[in-house]
Amino acid sequence: MRGILQDALLAQRGALIGWVPVCLGIGIGWYFAMAEEPGTAFLAVLGLAALLLFALSRLVHVAYAPLAIGLILVLAGTGLAKWRTDAIAAPVLGFRYYGAIEGRVINIDRSASDATRLTLDRVVLEDFAPGRTPQRVRVSVHGEQVIAGYLPGETLMLTGHLSPPAGPAEPGGFDFQRHAWFLQLGAVGYTRTPVLRIAAPARAGFSMRIFAVRMAISRAVQDAMPGETGAFAAAIMTGDRSGMGQGTLADLRAANLAHLLAISGLHMGLLTGFIFATVRYGMAMIPGAALYWPTKKIGAVCALIIGALYLFLSGGNVATERAFIMVAVMFVAVLLDRRALTLRAVAMAAIIVLVWQPEALTGPGFQMSFAATTALVVVFGALRRMNVTRLPKWSRAIMSVVLSSFVAGLATAPFAAAHFNQIAHYGLIANLLSVPLMGVLVMPAAVLAACLAPLGLWNVGLWFMDLGLRWILFVAGQVAGQDGAVGHVIAPSGAVLPVLTLGLLWLVLWQGRMRFLGITAVVIAGFLWQQSTRPAVLIADDGALIGVVGGHGRALSKPTGSGFVAGIWLENDGAPVAQELAAARDGFARDGRVVRAGLGDWQIMQVSGKTALAALDGCGGADVLISNQVDTVARSCVVFDIARLRKTGAVALDLSETGDLIINTAHANAGQRRWNRAQGPVDVPPRLIRDHEKRAAAATLRRHNDASQ
Repeated sequence: MRGILQDALLAQRGALIGWVPVCLGIGIGWYFAMAEEPGTAFLAVLGLAALLLFALSRLVHVAYAPLAIGLILVLAGTGLAKWRTDAIAAPVLGFRYYGAIEGRVINIDRSASDATRLTLDRVVLEDFAPGRTPQRVRVSVHGEQVIAGYLPGETLMLTGHLSPPAGPAEPGGFDFQRHAWFLQLGAVGYTRTPVLRIAAPARAGFSMRIFAVRMAISRAVQDAMPGETGAFAAAIMTGDRSGMGQGTLADLRAANLAHLLAISGLHMGLLTGFIFATVRYGMAMIPGAALYWPTKKIGAVCALIIGALYLFLSGGNVATERAFIMVAVMFVAVLLDRRALTLRAVAMAAIIVLVWQPEALTGPGFQMSFAATTALVVVFGALRRMNVTRLPKWSRAIMSVVLSSFVAGLATAPFAAAHFNQIAHYGLIANLLSVPLMGVLVMPAAVLAACLAPLGLWNVGLWFMDLGLRWILFVAGQVAGQDGAVGHVIAPSGAVLPVLTLGLLWLVLWQGRMRFLGITAVVIAGFLWQQSTRPAVLIADDGALIGVVGGHGRALSKPTGSGFVAGIWLENDGAPVAQELAAARDGFARDGRVVRAGLGDWQIMQVSGKTALAALDGCGGADVLISNQVDTVARSCVVFDIARLRKTGAVALDLSETGDLIINTAHANAGQRRWNRAQGPVDVPPRLIRDHEKRAAAATLRRHNDASQ
């Protein structure tokens, strides 16, 4: 048995590079899953453990040494994530603020409610010391204001509402607080008052000058191409999506074409591939050039330069940076006379991203892009070993497009479903009708427009772009309009994605017959997903909304307001409907500002407003009282008023097998970390449990007596 294990481990020696990002990722995932923020002592223990493991790797049999190195990489991933968390620490607003806000515009985008958002740095808040002022804030601008007039780098003043970044909408949900921490976003809010300019854009650094160029190009493109196609063109050329309407975005998501908006691997690959092919084959047309010049390497260098310019021009967001790293690794492989598309290249790109930005591991962009790239490399690597010369040349190109769309869609589907709770059933058809056009028309036309811009002739390129983008938007609208275009799935439990990912990676990376053990992990992940359940009762972190699962789905306590939270709950249930429809379902008894619901024998009451709360006598017969006001009265029930909810975050209620109340809070689930102000689990007071048991016993006795009569 020992010899079999050693032989299996020795067989991996040619493919160990692929396990480096896996081990780093396990360590990073371990850090983010911790219930408490590790301190200096923990890091010292990690360092000591790494030294001991390194010494052990020099003493054990050569077959086992990679196991020790793998554990060192796991510890290194944990340390990297901790270092990154501390390195970008910035002040976070600790309470709700209303007053004057001053800052410099560093980004302009659009919120989910279709409002323009301004991200400001160099922030000044009224009566705030510089050391307590958030480094960046993001403000949604509502009302009738000239949004297009804002300029990158100019200093603005406004009066608005700010609050700390919100926690998860439900326990275990997407943690915006953590996301905002790594963006150094210390507060978010809105304004309905006029925004005043107090300083024009001053001479700024490189990043601000690039931002100004981006926005100028975006405005020029949208002026030359009015409507949604112009906004689409601006998005793929500069990364500015502020002109895209919510209806268009919804169609693109439903058709699984939203990835065409993000400047990621597809766009970077199409652009640099077009430049590489144009330079290489263009030089081959020069007599003698192909014989004496390294045209392939010259093409790779040109593609790298253009890719870097595209990175800067597009704003350099995480997805674009990751895409550039990927293509850079591949073109460097060309310069070193290595094969460009290999698992080694993918592994090197993943290592660079994880070392540079460990937090990227938890995002859907990282997971989906590397899943698609890895799957494509594996599948086309296997096809390279097959004899396809019998197929006609014209059919090979078609097969390549169909197969690449199918493989990429299949590889990213579970991650997209886990993060967005939906599956685009006709996504393959939409991608087959759209992606080839991006490669053969839209991206080359964008390059043509850029080349002709200095001559004032870029409208020629934009005209061709307009044709291609009109077709893509037409396809998105037609596909999204089909019955059953989008399917919805329940949000998976926390263990599903890690188990699924490790199973797929084992299937790809392990050398030998044991690789098929990865299928077992994938099956286990599918079973865990199938067994995932949703909380019976959800309470929003402001006490303004509750949702109760009933026979027809989750019922909501009100038809309007708290729409963002309501949408997330319903999407995670795998059954999104309009909030008004969910509020019309059975599950609540309403009496003015008092709403009642039941969970087994437990009674839940929501009281809205100061007047209704002041008029309440005791707990009003409820076991759990919810209020969007501060409650100063001592009550015998479990009280979630606004003050407590700000500490606990959103709340989920369930019943145990014995009928006891289980309370889970978002902050307790997320743990006590740098980016939140979590408190421990909420326990039901023992006296309340005893009282509830007495009431339950009395109710059982009454039912028994009624049945006897």
